[in-house]
Amino acid sequence: MRIAIIYPYISSLFFFGRETMDRAQLCALPAQRLLPSFIHAVYCQDGALGMLEEGTGTGDPLEGLTPEQLEYLRQLIDAIYEGRAITASYNVFIVGIIAVFTVLHWREQERDKQKWMAIRQATSRRTITRNSRIDGSGTSTPSTSSSSTVAQTTHIKTPQDDLNLDLERLPLLPSSPPLSNHPPSHPITTKLKSWLLYQPPPLPLINRVLPSNSTTLLILAWLSLNILIQLHRLPLKWSFFFIFADRAGFLFIVNLPLLYLLSAKNQPLRRLTGYSYEALNIFHRRVGEWMCLVAVIHFASMVLYQFVLAEEWLLASQSPKAYFTHPLILLGIGAFVSYELLFFTSLGSFRQRWYEIFLGLHVVLQVAALGFLWGHFYTSRPYVVVALAIFVIDRLVWRMSVKRVAMEMDLTVLDGETFLVSGDWDILPGAKGVLAGWEPTDHVFLTVPALGRSHALQAHPFTIASAAPGKGVEGGGGGGRHAWFSLLIRAQFGNFDRGFTGQLLEYAKMHKRVEVQLDGPYGSPRALSMLRASGNAILVAGGSGIAVTFPLVWALLHEAGSQSEVDGDEDEDKQVLGLRKQKKRRGRKLHMLWVTHAHWHQRWIPKEQLDELVALGLDLVIPQPTLEAGRPDVGGIVGQWIMDSEGDTSVVVSGPDGLNRVVRNVAAGAVGQGKDVRIAVEKFGW
Repeated sequence: MRIAIIYPYISSLFFFGRETMDRAQLCALPAQRLLPSFIHAVYCQDGALGMLEEGTGTGDPLEGLTPEQLEYLRQLIDAIYEGRAITASYNVFIVGIIAVFTVLHWREQERDKQKWMAIRQATSRRTITRNSRIDGSGTSTPSTSSSSTVAQTTHIKTPQDDLNLDLERLPLLPSSPPLSNHPPSHPITTKLKSWLLYQPPPLPLINRVLPSNSTTLLILAWLSLNILIQLHRLPLKWSFFFIFADRAGFLFIVNLPLLYLLSAKNQPLRRLTGYSYEALNIFHRRVGEWMCLVAVIHFASMVLYQFVLAEEWLLASQSPKAYFTHPLILLGIGAFVSYELLFFTSLGSFRQRWYEIFLGLHVVLQVAALGFLWGHFYTSRPYVVVALAIFVIDRLVWRMSVKRVAMEMDLTVLDGETFLVSGDWDILPGAKGVLAGWEPTDHVFLTVPALGRSHALQAHPFTIASAAPGKGVEGGGGGGRHAWFSLLIRAQFGNFDRGFTGQLLEYAKMHKRVEVQLDGPYGSPRALSMLRASGNAILVAGGSGIAVTFPLVWALLHEAGSQSEVDGDEDEDKQVLGLRKQKKRRGRKLHMLWVTHAHWHQRWIPKEQLDELVALGLDLVIPQPTLEAGRPDVGGIVGQWIMDSEGDTSVVVSGPDGLNRVVRNVAAGAVGQGKDVRIAVEKFGW
């Protein structure tokens, strides 16, 4: 046995990069189990070198090797061990980084909570002092949405009313002048914050959407950590190129837990960092891409060393057939092929065309890859166990048994490409999953077995578009509430079939109800907490992005209304007058911009519900549909709202990539001029 297969055997020396046994325990085991026999002799047998020097012919596998060759083998083993120890420190760094983000998130969460309580107390005091009469029950009462007077006088405004803009001639990406002439108070700090918040335009030719500079910087820092570990104290000699190949393989292994943790819907990272699975999905993809790259490096480097760089005395055979048909090498090739297929089937172009195939392959290939890896690389087994445990607990234990519910839903076709999946129920004590309620921006995974056998195993994510009743005891003691649930779904038509959403639309045209399975809810309260704590809240929706912003606005206005005092009965006119005064004196200014493509898209949210939000104080702007008037000046509208505000501003945007980038960069420009602005982009792209 020679060094042709040294790599998988030497891996047995380590457990998470640390020795599982001392040298005496190691050498007590059969040589063939752990090391090639001649490596075992060098590492374990005292006096082996002396026997060779004395010319003792004992049939020892080291017979014929020179002292220089033996010293090379010692150095090779030491370098492999050192590389494993260095690489194993990777997850220590990752835990440290997560700890830093956890502390920052908890501090921000506590600050937001204190600011929110201060706003609520101030609003309540002003309400009591001025003896306002507002019904905050959240239902359609005369003091809210059912007042025709309010609807006629405060209903949806157009941008021309406030900004005097010609929407038909303004592009979506205007070259706007500076938002303010006031210089920032701290030039270096504000310019740095502005640059971190800024999102560059897509890459030319390939049209790849780039994240914000802060996200890019964080990804580059993570990549730098990986590269540093790969190259740290690496022997710079071609004769030690095996160390480079070995370390690349181990670097793949230590990234496994992070990859699977970022892919889990029920991940602890949401509670620790405040970011939901969707927000962290970009990091999941980058980790997967990097792992596929180091897998290629590992495979190519091992082949290069075996057939080009290794000394002849190290090799039992240079036959490609003998090398590539060895069981350990075959298992490694199986793992390599499985993960590379995972990468290519996860590309956006593939997902958008064949999403159902992507879902199925993602499960099958992951299980196969972990199995191959288990057999190929002994040291990988603890990492494989952790990754598999995350996968099984998330998908089979938690999602299938705890969060999944089956129920019958209504189907309502809104237009030629959009429909609603809706239902309602009483929230009862002990309910599980979505039956126990949800929060704004939460989403669920929808399965519709009625569409066919293959669809029974498919789960597709959709944002809950209706007002949120809250979860468990936080929303009202776990019972006594009623939930109105709806999913706003736009059919996506693939190149070769109509896909899940297209088939469900066709089903909805022929059926009024359908049996579904709902897995969820999932999401993060970060956006709502941020808006609650701000004196000026701005929400921007593009098309079906209203499914994100509408529940947020509803929650903000109705929880504020619930703080009002109601002292007896008054006639309807006095209630309406009090409602209008409440709008003017409310502690938080609330704006929402909804950009639609066609007039019929505005029917996705019932007019009565929009009227109610306007009556409660929402400054709502719905420009003329882009199909008729062109793209509105989103940057101008949002920028004016930010610059007119006093104090801090929070912005939430959900829509197409172009709209998200415009709003983000307007916020970045305002930060650069001294404004206190935070922004959350709620993008649920797959």
